Amino acid sequence: MKKVFSVLALSLISFASISQTWSLDKAHSNVSFTITHMMISEVDGKFKSFDAKMTSANADFSDAKFEFSAEVASISTGNDMRDGHLQGADYFDAAKFATMTFKSTSVKKVKGQTYTIVGNLTLHGVTKPLTLTATLKGPVENPRSKKMMMGITATGTVNRVAFGVGTSGPSLGDDVTIKVSGEFTKD
Repeated sequence: MKKVFSVLALSLISFASISQTWSLDKAHSNVSFTITHMMISEVDGKFKSFDAKMTSANADFSDAKFEFSAEVASISTGNDMRDGHLQGADYFDAAKFATMTFKSTSVKKVKGQTYTIVGNLTLHGVTKPLTLTATLKGPVENPRSKKMMMGITATGTVNRVAFGVGTSGPSLGDDVTIKVSGEFTKD
């Protein structure tokens, strides 16, 4: 039994030592969204306050774990009145549900730089599965810091009504495209 425990402990230590953490460079990153308005035009917005991280032991990132979060009250569509309405109880209810989070459950390399990231999105107190299509670029060495860095752009579609964000109707589309673009530096 001691031998089994020792092997297990060494395996975990070995995994921890080769697992790499990548931190977000917020100055070169964003979390944005697009929704259809009146079934004829698209309105874009973003979240000003967000964070993300990635860990991976494999060089091809096939075992990566991605997480991102955004503070709902930081929503910005370029219109203060609309932003206030979106933060209110009719939509995001930011006072009650302050954060949107995503945690991956699997990552699959599709081809080249294209990956599928499957995980759980929690929004408005509801958690549902979300599949993101991602492009990973890099890693490359930063010429100034000499640290390794990489870029990730991931997109997916969320049915906002399924999360309890507003109601279905002719003024806003039910589906929202989410786009997370991040520049990450290896810790």
